Order: sequence, then structure tokens, then C-alpha cells
Amino acid sequence: MSARPHSGPNGSLIAGLGTLVLLAAWFAAVRFLHVPSYILPAPEAVVRALWSGLAVNPASSLGYYLPLWSTFSNAAVGFLLGCGLGLLLGSLMAEFITVEKLVMPYAFALQSLPKVAIAPLIVIWFGFGDGSKVAISALLAFFPILINSFTGLRSVEPEKLDLMRSLSASRLETYWLVKLPHAAPFIFAGLDMAVVYALLGAIVAEFLGAQQGMGVVITQAQAVTDVAGVFAALVILGVVGVVLHSTVRRIEHRVVHWGHRGKK
Repeated sequence: MSARPHSGPNGSLIAGLGTLVLLAAWFAAVRFLHVPSYILPAPEAVVRALWSGLAVNPASSLGYYLPLWSTFSNAAVGFLLGCGLGLLLGSLMAEFITVEKLVMPYAFALQSLPKVAIAPLIVIWFGFGDGSKVAISALLAFFPILINSFTGLRSVEPEKLDLMRSLSASRLETYWLVKLPHAAPFIFAGLDMAVVYALLGAIVAEFLGAQQGMGVVITQAQAVTDVAGVFAALVILGVVGVVLHSTVRRIEHRVVHWGHRGKK
């Protein structure tokens, strides 16, 4: 996978217009097409559900803050673990052919398994607490970083490697000064996917059984046919996903500054 182009102000404008069109279509479907509320709740009903969960004390169990923190904190730990392991193994695979031949088949075999199918097994192993959330988040975040780091490190121009050899650079110096900076855009592309996948992994674990989290909030709202409450929770998760994506992009633009020169 290659680095992504910078969207710029025009991309933000298009995204904003798309949101307005979506909201207008939503309002028209409810108001004029008379779509039942159990299928598509009215926008004002979702706003009321959002307000009822946000306009409370952050420490209250009736609000969204504690469940969101539970989901986010476990997803963050899983993200760090999965990305750290993915970068480590991706680097070792790129540096050593033996490691590549040993790890790659198992990595692809693991990736080919449907995560929803193996999630119950992970819950059995790690329990219904935070352990299963962290494990599934790490599992989903692992593969994008593994493949992107491996691809980026292996795509370095041979001329640069020859130059480092002529300077008697060690393998570690070549990795740190040449390979890792070259692979940085690939790695950040993987981080961009992994951060959302980690959040998804935590929610999947919560669906299967947890005491707290946004997945539990959605399950409880679904049990009482509170469709507006389900939509409100989904809106919050969508906003969190966008914020995480934007954060990774901002960090990328600061770290991989050479890849964005001349772009607006």
C-alpha cells in the first residue's frame, strides 16, 4: 500500500457538503416518505438521545462518557500492542528472508480468518473483561502495520542501499537512516487503518459480552428497541473514528514532512 495524497481544504469542503446532503436526505425520508421510526428515527430524536447522554456528569453511569472511555482506552492499548508487534515483525521480515518465510504464511492464514468467528474464542481465552477487548483490538490492528511496514521497507531503492554499504554503515544504521524514513508513509497508511480497526475490535468484544463500553450501550438500546439511542451511539463512534483518522494524518504531516512538501 502506498501513501495517500493530501486532501487539502477542498477535501474538507466536499466532506462538509456530503454531510449536509446526507442530513437533508435523512430529514426528507422521515418527513416526506414517512419512513417508520423503528427503521430510521427522526434527526431530532437522535439529537435528543445524544443530548441525554452528553448533558450529564462525566462520572455518571447514565451518560456516554464512561462507556466511551472504556471502549477507547482498551482500543488504544490494543492499538499500541498490535502496531508495535506488527512493526517489529514487519521489520524482521524485511531484513531477514528466513523470518519472512516463517511468519508470512501464518500471518496471511490468520488474516484470512473472519474475526467475528474467532472473537468468541478470544473471549473464552481472555474473559469478558478488558483482556478480550485489548486482544481483539490488537489482532485487528496488527495486520495493516505488518504488511505496510514490510512493503515500505522492502521498496527502498537499491542505489540508497549501495550508498550506505559504500559508507560502511551497519544494518541498524541503514535501517534507521534510510529504510525507516522511506517506509514511514507506508507505515502511517497502515496506522490510519489500524486505529479504526482497533476501535472496531473493542466494540466487537463488547457485543459478545462486557460490563461497560459503547458496544454495551448499543446492545442495551437495541434490546428495548431504542433505535434513536442506537443511532446516537453510532454517531459518537463515527465522530471518534473521524477524530482518530485526523489525528493520525496530522501526526503524519509533521513526521513525514518531506512527503508533503509543495502540497497544499
